[in-house]
Amino acid sequence: MKLIIHDLTPEQAETILPKQSGIRVISDNGKIRHCVGCFGCWVKTPGQCVIHDGYETVSALLAQCEELILISRCFYGGFSPFVKNVVDRNISYSLPDFTIRNGEMHHKGRYDNRFKLSVCFYGENMTETERQTAREMVQANTVNLNGTAGEVHFAERAEDFKGVLS
Repeated sequence: MKLIIHDLTPEQAETILPKQSGIRVISDNGKIRHCVGCFGCWVKTPGQCVIHDGYETVSALLAQCEELILISRCFYGGFSPFVKNVVDRNISYSLPDFTIRNGEMHHKGRYDNRFKLSVCFYGENMTETERQTAREMVQANTVNLNGTAGEVHFAERAEDFKGVLS
C-alpha cells in the first residue's frame, strides 16, 4: 500500500492525487491536535497516540505501507504545519529504546516494515538553501524511520506533481 499525507486543498487533491486502489490518503480534517510529548504512545497505548482526534492510528498505517509520500508546501526548508504535525504524532512508529544506525543513535523500530519515503515540496520562490535544507531533513527522517530513500521533488505549484504521482 502507498500512504499519502498531504496539505493540499480538496480541489488540488482531486486534481493531483492518483485514483487507484492500494492508496490510503491522510489529509487535514481541521481537527488534528499537536503532540504533547507525553510518550503515552510508547507506554500506555504502544504504537497508538493517546490523543483521539482521527490521527491516532497513523503509525499502524506506516507499518503497513510500502511507500510513504508526503506532499507539502515548503516552509523554510521544512514541512507545512499540518504535515509536520502528522509526522510528529508518529513517534510511536519507533520504540523508546536506542540503536546505532549509520554511526548515529536512533530509536529502534517498533515494526519490521521498511517503507520508501518520497516527498513532494511545492511553493513559489524556494531558494536553493531551502531546497538543500529540505533534502537533508528528508534524509534525516528516512534514517529516523528506518526507511529507504525515495525521491525528493520540488515545484512552484502543487498541480505540477500530477504526472509525478501517477
